[in-house]
Amino acid sequence: MLEALRLSCVRDERVLFSDLNFNITPGEIVQVEGQNGAGKTSLLRILAGLAQPESGEVHWQGEPVRRVREAFHAQLLFLGHQPGVKALLTPFENLAFYQSVTGKPDYDALWQALAQVGLLGYEEVPVGQLSAGQQRRVALARLWLSRARLWVLDEPLTAIDREGVALLMAQFEQQAARGGMVLLTTHQELPATGRAIRRLRLTQTEPA
Repeated sequence: MLEALRLSCVRDERVLFSDLNFNITPGEIVQVEGQNGAGKTSLLRILAGLAQPESGEVHWQGEPVRRVREAFHAQLLFLGHQPGVKALLTPFENLAFYQSVTGKPDYDALWQALAQVGLLGYEEVPVGQLSAGQQRRVALARLWLSRARLWVLDEPLTAIDREGVALLMAQFEQQAARGGMVLLTTHQELPATGRAIRRLRLTQTEPA
């Protein structure tokens, strides 16, 4: 479904990775591993179409993403390092805005998402007044609202407690079980799940 072909990435005159080839198929959870500076975030941004590789291509359903960008982005949920939520809006307003962009609002699902991430009681507090962990939960609540086939998640477990991690892992498994795909990075050790997690390791290279 998603395929990286001969991807290379250079940042600050250093080759982060080169000639990288892999694919992700429906039902898979893939964890990108590597030391700091190995290019994990850069790879995710390239796969999501937010950055260009030095060379190589990303394909979606057998077609270069550059040719099917609109269809690809309709099936993509990308969550980066930053929460990506509006500080002046409340959790409810942020999620309602997300729903309005991706489809018809479903307020029952929105309330259920807030409950899943433990934000009931905070739904009308401006996000800028919430803790870092709570802001992260607002962003992650999108996982309960998303119908995207592909989730690309950069450090989704940051500032999340053990109970929250367990909830997220269960949500990743559900996404895979319905034929979706999850690609993530994390510095944490992932807990065991009922579904195998494939590891993709990036190794640091020498300066270009």
